[in-house]
Amino acid sequence: MIKPDGRLNDDLDSADHPPRDACGVFGAWSPDEEVAKLAYFGLYALQHRGQESAGIAVSDGRRIVVFKDMGLVPQVFDESVLNTLRGHITVGHCRYSTSGASVWENAQPTFRATPTASLALGHNGNLTNTLELAALAGKGPSGPGQATSDTDVLTALFAAPRGGDSDGGVEAGAMATLPLVRGAFSLVFMDEQTLYAARDPQGFRPLVLGRLARGWVVASETAALDIVGATFVREIEPGELIAIDERGVRSRTFAAPRPKGCIFEYVYLARPDTAISGRSVQSTRVAAGRRLAAEHPVEADLVIPVPESGTPAAIGYAQASGIPYGQGLVKNSYVGRTFIQPSQTIRQRGIRLKLNPLRDVIAGQRVVVVDDSIVRGNTQRAIVAMLREAGAAEVHIRISSPPVAWPCFFGIDFASRAELIAGSLAVEEIRESIGADSLGFVSLAGLIEATTLPAGQLCVGCFTGEYPVPVAEAEQGKNLLEAATGA
Repeated sequence: MIKPDGRLNDDLDSADHPPRDACGVFGAWSPDEEVAKLAYFGLYALQHRGQESAGIAVSDGRRIVVFKDMGLVPQVFDESVLNTLRGHITVGHCRYSTSGASVWENAQPTFRATPTASLALGHNGNLTNTLELAALAGKGPSGPGQATSDTDVLTALFAAPRGGDSDGGVEAGAMATLPLVRGAFSLVFMDEQTLYAARDPQGFRPLVLGRLARGWVVASETAALDIVGATFVREIEPGELIAIDERGVRSRTFAAPRPKGCIFEYVYLARPDTAISGRSVQSTRVAAGRRLAAEHPVEADLVIPVPESGTPAAIGYAQASGIPYGQGLVKNSYVGRTFIQPSQTIRQRGIRLKLNPLRDVIAGQRVVVVDDSIVRGNTQRAIVAMLREAGAAEVHIRISSPPVAWPCFFGIDFASRAELIAGSLAVEEIRESIGADSLGFVSLAGLIEATTLPAGQLCVGCFTGEYPVPVAEAEQGKNLLEAATGA
């Protein structure tokens, strides 16, 4: 298999890259379906969660075959490849690296042989005690057994006989290991006979169970269930391990649940057509926009979104404010992953590769621009300049999340605190830096209210710096894993 370097062209994202989630995971057990194709379309629905590599593992009951490579799902798989992946159990994964380098070796599903079976595993999240687990697995920061990702460490532990269990069964290995793991993990894995799924005790990342006519599906988001024709059954509970085989679904608890779901799933990460904890993501974003209008009103002529992530909140802002909603920015949906280096002239235009203003709509107007978040501030600075160039009379920026001032250790690739514009500047200083006429962020209380969840059941660490679990080791572990593969 060819192993391209998988390097993202940062020049095409020079203005700012948005927050990026670690991965999307998918699994299916069905004797009546072409499960590799279910995985393909499930991953297609989850492509927004990971765009660096993709992989599918399939078992026919006797052996597991894994195919993975760098690239988007349709770049890695075609009809001929999928036709070679025959079986009734599958695990699929699309990756964006937050622990370990973006190289072929770290593409998932990972694979290991156990003393009596084989294991393929996909992971969404970030572990915070990777070094401790790596030492337990014999994969320390140096030497031939060195780990290259936190998922590599988990796979090694699941595959190893634990606690005197000489048969090395995958389920026994998982139940022995999972209580020791800290941080965020939504896992989908399998041996030759059984599909498994597990979720960390905080439930940082979403993971759902769906029903086929004769079979079962697990996936990061309900949107992936929809695309493969599965009916939503329930979420995998925090601290739960499920096993799926010909007997149906079995459930075991490996830790007491302490729900702290990631609030940023509602802000940006999840698809708007996904539901989390019974709440439509679209509905949450529209409600956040309404609250934003109440908290930060302004006299203006037009409300426009930064597409696509700012659209629901912009609709909510327009509804609550009575200011007309319009499309003022056009997004090029095909800009993203590329290996073509732009010329210096194009590089300097930066943001216009992705967004371009509709001058006839913007000219002479007092514009409210709604976006989901500000990371470094470069994107908003470029948008403000672009809109003024297009003739906007005033540009008012409204953000449907509080200021992101702290990094995430649970599966989102935010910048470091030093790079986050809200890490060092107050709101008025940010407004001055990006050149807007005014700037308003929704309050944390307003965003929590929009989710309809109790505040105590959400992780808001990226806004407050207060994390649900200790994170002291997390950055050190990430750096050592990236060094292991030359990142």
